[in-house]
Formats: sequence, structure tokens, C-alpha cells
Amino acid sequence: MEILRLAFTPRYITFSSTVAATIALAVISILHTEYLPLLALAALLSLLGIYDLVQTRHSILRNYPISAHLRYLLENVRTEIRQYFLESDIEGTPFSRDKRSVVYQRAKGQLDKRPFGTQLDVYANAFEWLNHSMAPKAPASEPFRITIGGPDCAQPYCGSVFNISAMSFGALSANAIQALNKGARLGGFAHDTGEGGISPYHRTHGGDIIWEIGSGYFGCRDAHGRFSPDHFAERATDPQVKMIEIKLSQGAKPGHGGVLPASKVSAEIARTRDVPEGQDCISPSSHSAFSTPLELMAFIAELRRLSGGKPVGFKLCIGHQWEFLAVCKAMLETGITPDFIVIDGAEGGTGAAPLEFADHVGMPLRDGLMFAHNALVGLNLRDRIKIGASGKIASAFDMARIMALGADWCNSARGFMFAVGCIQSRSCHTDRCPTGVATQDKMRQRALVVPDKAERVRHFHRSTLKALAELIAAAGLEHPSQLRPGHLSKRVAPNRVETYDHLYRFLQPGELLGGTDHVHFVKSWTQARADSFAPAA
Repeated sequence: MEILRLAFTPRYITFSSTVAATIALAVISILHTEYLPLLALAALLSLLGIYDLVQTRHSILRNYPISAHLRYLLENVRTEIRQYFLESDIEGTPFSRDKRSVVYQRAKGQLDKRPFGTQLDVYANAFEWLNHSMAPKAPASEPFRITIGGPDCAQPYCGSVFNISAMSFGALSANAIQALNKGARLGGFAHDTGEGGISPYHRTHGGDIIWEIGSGYFGCRDAHGRFSPDHFAERATDPQVKMIEIKLSQGAKPGHGGVLPASKVSAEIARTRDVPEGQDCISPSSHSAFSTPLELMAFIAELRRLSGGKPVGFKLCIGHQWEFLAVCKAMLETGITPDFIVIDGAEGGTGAAPLEFADHVGMPLRDGLMFAHNALVGLNLRDRIKIGASGKIASAFDMARIMALGADWCNSARGFMFAVGCIQSRSCHTDRCPTGVATQDKMRQRALVVPDKAERVRHFHRSTLKALAELIAAAGLEHPSQLRPGHLSKRVAPNRVETYDHLYRFLQPGELLGGTDHVHFVKSWTQARADSFAPAA
């Protein structure tokens, strides 16, 4: 009965109809040989459908046998038309068609070069570039790494400068989680769990894990949804868990909670998140374990102790500037500092967010990153805290630009989703993902073959870091940590170009402690208070 049900689902109807036609024509051709050519055609299409179902390289063909070939045909036609008319992408659209193309090519280990030079308008306002050197270096042969862990960290983590950003099991399928984690293990980089907890699929292949803890405390909560120190310690001391990340907010919907509907809370998701099966799974908009900056610092210290001294930090999208500065004041007052801070830009993505939140809430990555970096430099805290960055980062230039503005490493979600087969159909919230990436439907997940997609994850990471090494070398540098704002330029008007160090104002070490006239800090620093997120009167 299950086979019959699947045969009549929309995505298999072309294949099942072709098989049925083949059988019917075979019977008819016994008496009417003039139908033999049609039988041959139907048989060939049926064999093509069977091949589509069993091949492992193309997820969409496994979910849409025969009919998905039309997509590839139209895609090729579109590519030919674009090449003929030299259609260019809009600068400032980080996931334009060309950029997605580069991600797919790198994930598949294909040549990512193109002929005829740039297709961008180099005289358009907002065009940006990296300044190269007349004395370039040889590109680094080993992937770039950094050590994360402040003075109170007993188990620092030596991680890649390019890692998988937070995406939860539940939002992504089991096969997608396995492919990402196996790719991370093969490539020697980290996989952020997202706030949905550590699932069995995160553990299967042993890739390095950054455990993200959100306001729902999934995987470390008691029966009432409050933080459980015992449950946390049990999982955090696992050697596979390398760092702990407290999620204060995310770029796609900062300040907004979330609900995983009861229909999607399966038995395995319930076990992973420590929630009842078949009931709505609520992520509150704020934490219950702390309510002030001082309490946040105490919570960080407690998580570091319970995890055996592993790096502990937090992730946020910058909103009210005085709130971040209030956290900085709490650091100064308590002497407790996080080992890292991840700045998530408002341009970040999610499976589902209200339109207003996705488009109009939160500070964009570049602005948020520079604000946080400046604050830590101005308070002489920057050398104790590493900064990660996420928000539509997929290419080596994306990384170079963000690292020149203060980031120590970068996280990518969309780039790695493309690597495991996402075609950006924007059906994540419907549970009908055509490639098996963002669905809990077991038959749709089947389309995503873990060993094949894990290799693509590894290829994408390796190729992107290779491209970054070539960019860094062209600028006359040996490591991305040497990038400075002056290495990048931007056209701000048809007749004016500025380097980033002239375009933006950067604080000097200790400047905020001694008093500053920086327009973004004067009022906010006065408003910030360590004992509350509310502004001082």
C-alpha cells in the first residue's frame, strides 16, 4: 500500500505513469506491432527513471525521477542565454546566481574559473575590491587556523577560519546533518549544531561540534524547560563538543522566539531536544537563566566550569548599542570574559521568519561587526576575545572583507546548504524540500546521499580556503589575521574611492576607557549599565 501511495504522489507521478504506459504498451504490442517504437521510447524513459532513483549524485533526480531532467535542460538554456547577453549580477547581492554557481562548482570539485573578466560594473557606487601587492607571497599550503580560548579557558580549540554556521536538526533533515558533520570531519573544521540540540546524527561521523544553546535549552533542560546543569555537563564534556555558544539572538529574526509545530515534533526530535513528543516545541524570545549583563557573565563562567574549561561564548545580532556595551561593562566589573563572540548579521537566513523581521530588524553584519570589534578594542578586551562572523558569507572575498573589518573567523550556513544540494526553492517551512535538505519526510530525505554530499562539503570548504589563500598572498600577506581595513577599497561615488580605514572610524586601544568622541559610542556608553539591559536614565 505504501508503494501505491508513493506512486501517486506528485513528485513520482511522471515516473509511475511512464512505467504504467510501458506495461500497457508491452501488452498492446503483442497484437499490434506498430506500437513497438512507442514501447521502446516508454521503456527507455522507465529505465531513465529507475536510474534516477538509484543514482547518488543528484538529489532532485532521486525525488523527481524523469521530470527533474526538464529543470536541468532549462537551467542549461538559461546559462547559454546569460552568457550570450553577458548578463551581470547586481553588486551587493551576496547570493547572486554567479555566486551560487561558484559554490556548486567548488562543492563538486569542478573548475571554478570563468573567461572574459569581470561582469560587474566597476564604476558603480558600492563596488569593492582587495588591494593587491607588487610583492605577492606564495599562497599558504595549509588551511588557515586560529586558537580560540581566553585566559580562563582550560581546553582551547584550534579551529578553522571557515566553519558551518548554526542550523538545527529539525530545520534540516537527518541526512543533511550527517553530510555536514561528516564533511566537517573529513575537512577538519567545525559544525555548529544550531539551538535544536545535539542529535544522534551530529555524533555519527565524529566531526567537531560547536554546541549552540538557545533560550529553550534544548538538550540541557529540565522538565519545566529551565536550564539543567547536570544535563548540560553530561553532554558538554563529550570530547566531540569543542565549544559552547549561547544564542542571544540570530540575524534572521532577532528578538523573536520560535515554534516547532507539534506535527513536526517526532520521537527522535523529542529525544534530542528533551521535549514531549507531539507537542509544540517553544523557543522563548529571551533566556530564563539570566536577565542582566552581570548574570550573563556568571552564566558564561558556570558553563565553562561545567564543560571542563572549554571555550564558551555567545552569538547575537546587534540591536540596541547600549546593551552590547552593558555586557562589556559587566566584563570589566566581574573580570569574566567570553572566549568568543559571534556577530550574526541581519542578512542571515532561517527556515521561516516574519517578513518584517527578515528585512527590517537587526543590524547588518558589517555594521554590527565593526561596532563590536571597536568596543572591545576601546576597552582593551580584544586580545582576550575572538570574534566570529556570519551572514551571507560564501566566497573567499566575503571572508577577506569581513576579516579585514575585525573578524577572526567566518561561519557559513547557505554556502554549506548549497554544497549538500539546496537549490533555494524556499520551501523550507513546508516540509516539502525537493532535495531532502530541509525536511523530515523520510522519503524526501532519501534523495540526499550522505557519502556523496559529505565529499561536496569537504570540497567546498577546501576550495574556498584555497581561494582565500590566493587572495591573501596576492595582497602580500601570509595569514588572514594580517588583513586590515586599508587592504580594501570601495567606490563611494563615481569620482571618489576610499579605503576602509578612511571610510570608517576605528577606535584606538583603550580609547573608550579614556573617553571618546566617536559618534556611535558617546551616548551609548553613557546609557550602558552592567546591572541591567535597560538604558540608564
